[in-house]
Amino acid sequence: MYAPRSPGTARPRGPASAIGLALVLLAVLFVPAGASAVPAPRPEAQTQLTTPWTHEVSPANALPDYPRPQLTRSRWQNLNGSWQFAEASPGDAPPAGRDLADRILVPYPVESALSGIQRHVDHMWYRRTFTVPRSWHGDRLLLHFQAVDYQSAVYVNGVRVATHTGGYDSFTADVTGALKGAGPQEVIVGVDDTTDIDGQPVGKQRQAGDGIFYTPSSGIWQTVWMEPVAAAHIDRLDTTPDLAGGALKLTVRASGVTSQTVEATAYAGYRKVGQVRGRAGASLMLPVPHPHLWSPDDPYLYTLKVRILDGHRSVDAAGSYFGMRSIGLGKGPDGKVRTLLNGRFVMQVGTLDQGFWPDGIYTAPTDAALRFDLEAHKRLGFNMVRKHVKVEPDRWYYWADRLGLLVWQDMPSTFASHAPAASVKEPFEAQLHALVDQHRSHPSIITWVPFNEGWGEYEPGRIVSEIKAWDPSRLVNADSGVNCCDSLPDNGEGDIYDNHTYVGPGAPGQQGARAAVDGEYGGLGLRVDGHMFDPENGFAYEMEPDAATLTRRYTELQGQLLQVEKRCGVSASVYTQITDVEDELNGMYTYDRRVLKPGADQVRAANLALIKASGSVGEGGGTTYPPGTPGLDGVAFYPLDEGSGTVAGDGAGRHDATLVNGPVWTDGHSGSALRFNGSDQYADTGAAILDTTGNYSVSAWVKLERLGSFATAVSQDGDTNSAFYLQYSGADDRFAFSFAGVRALAPTAPQTGQWYHLVGVRDAASGTLTLYVNGQRAGSAPACLGDASTGHTVIGRGRFGGNPVDYWPGAIDQVHVYDRALSADEAGRLYQSGK
Repeated sequence: MYAPRSPGTARPRGPASAIGLALVLLAVLFVPAGASAVPAPRPEAQTQLTTPWTHEVSPANALPDYPRPQLTRSRWQNLNGSWQFAEASPGDAPPAGRDLADRILVPYPVESALSGIQRHVDHMWYRRTFTVPRSWHGDRLLLHFQAVDYQSAVYVNGVRVATHTGGYDSFTADVTGALKGAGPQEVIVGVDDTTDIDGQPVGKQRQAGDGIFYTPSSGIWQTVWMEPVAAAHIDRLDTTPDLAGGALKLTVRASGVTSQTVEATAYAGYRKVGQVRGRAGASLMLPVPHPHLWSPDDPYLYTLKVRILDGHRSVDAAGSYFGMRSIGLGKGPDGKVRTLLNGRFVMQVGTLDQGFWPDGIYTAPTDAALRFDLEAHKRLGFNMVRKHVKVEPDRWYYWADRLGLLVWQDMPSTFASHAPAASVKEPFEAQLHALVDQHRSHPSIITWVPFNEGWGEYEPGRIVSEIKAWDPSRLVNADSGVNCCDSLPDNGEGDIYDNHTYVGPGAPGQQGARAAVDGEYGGLGLRVDGHMFDPENGFAYEMEPDAATLTRRYTELQGQLLQVEKRCGVSASVYTQITDVEDELNGMYTYDRRVLKPGADQVRAANLALIKASGSVGEGGGTTYPPGTPGLDGVAFYPLDEGSGTVAGDGAGRHDATLVNGPVWTDGHSGSALRFNGSDQYADTGAAILDTTGNYSVSAWVKLERLGSFATAVSQDGDTNSAFYLQYSGADDRFAFSFAGVRALAPTAPQTGQWYHLVGVRDAASGTLTLYVNGQRAGSAPACLGDASTGHTVIGRGRFGGNPVDYWPGAIDQVHVYDRALSADEAGRLYQSGK
């Protein structure tokens, strides 16, 4: 998601209303063994919004659900609840045997209202005691942390048992050797989290959150728990469906195994369908004949039971599940490369899901809340969700598996440079690898996304190769939004070309061996009184006046996407977004999940129409376009040789241009030209000269007096944005021929005070924009559909977000407008004729 052109400035956040005395009192009254009395709660422990589940949370009921659904055992103990807490300083010794002053409700982040702390802390201590059940004596004791942000050190009875770096993956400590007798055992966790300092992966976390960035989440934010295991025990199950082989590829990762055998059995309900035995760590083929395929329409899951056998004796056993499905690339019904699910094209229709909560920030208040967002997707007709620069608890992916949602999983972004130091790259890649390993067996996950809009992007080709080596069974979207923002040049990395266009939708034409997707679009907003995080600063990419207008605009966007899907070969769409998040008011639901803004039936119908169209793409043949007017004069030509007056004559047509706000005549590249001040001056032809749904070209000689800001030489107004821009892109310091969100860029920066000849060519048949500079092809970009435009063709400015923008600071001469796509030879001849 890219920021609005004028994002708000950072500001402190103040509380607005109490979260509820019941929660605070429970936090006060619940004291773990060995703890002292708790001080009175601070008045700042409040939140602006509550969700329907906020008041279900208590120290006795803090996320009690089994946290690891893909590797289950019957014996376990949850350690969520009230812990002692204190702020720390770097280098402090662990506070062994000492009570800490505060109480925190684990596993809610320190900054959240549900934690009871609700402030950011860079360095912190957690402390509590636990007792090992008598029936576990003789077993190894594993202490599990599902996620702690960011650097952790764990001590049991004063012995350091684990250190970990990374805020999004789980880690485990075998604490058996640190236990003392049968009484209470002390656990202390030290955490350092500076959030967005030093290039750590943070995703959307910021201090202070603002605009498209949000309140950070530090410390323990997922379940802490323990379980007893045998000396030889299963650590992880890696599963990959093999539809062609009628089998499940299975690797049992285990510890303490010597000569023992692993045995895996697959069940369809209560019916055994296959069994395999072999060595731990080996790749086993578990037969699954005539597999029942997993899909969003039929999310069928098999049961998996795995044992470690010492002879005939079972020394460890664990339960799991798996789904049989394939994901890949191939030709769709129209011959374009598409994403294929189980061998056929299914349009992926999803939302951007950022996973933030007003009460728990990164942590959903309850498992029902965690499930709610996914169930909402299904109710509204979506079949996909993009988990945006955040990683969820394992139970979120379990529900995606169960409910039937395709998942794109982003890696949380750093915001380092494009050439980061090894101190940034090494932990980023280690944590990316951990993300893949921990979640590789979920059938719902079909795509890994290492970078978003170039945030912290580096060496994308190598990163894609690494991910493919770790997991060759899934697609890799190298950089979602590679067309915009801080992205490195697109050199064809990965399996997907991903376009971000707001409000959009974008229309990237499928080209080459990659699938094309609309990875972000939309952002339609609606204010709902009483359900906004920060009413004074709420924004959207397009704010609507009421629910009816929001519903209509959403169905219009999905209708446009239907054409993009059919004509451009687009395989997926990601609408921004499923819920409001803090200042962003562009959700289907309000941030508190209490109000669905658009009409559910209309949203569902529009989404299902996109999915249904998967089977009919390519029917009826391709679109043909008229040849256009021959010759190099074009349908309009402004030589700008008048030298005086308020009108620039059209030498090829009948659309003389009126000078607006006083551009002045100056020496041109040939004869005279117009000089614009870059603030409010332009020339208006008084007509929509071009049919921008078809082929066209525009050209001009241009000279810039300053660089840095966007500047448009020729454009044609649309309802919201210009249909096209022949421009200087300030974001790239390059000349460009552009649609909103898509730019064909020149390879080098221009110089001020120098004349350049620009030609922008729109070829609707091939779905491309091409820019020529001084007669040479300079850049190209896929853009399948052009926006219909009934506004005027103008010289010297553009239109964006409904407003005139990007005024030209300098001179423009010899403007041509063509109702056809010029060839490379014609672009060269046009430059030579002017030269």
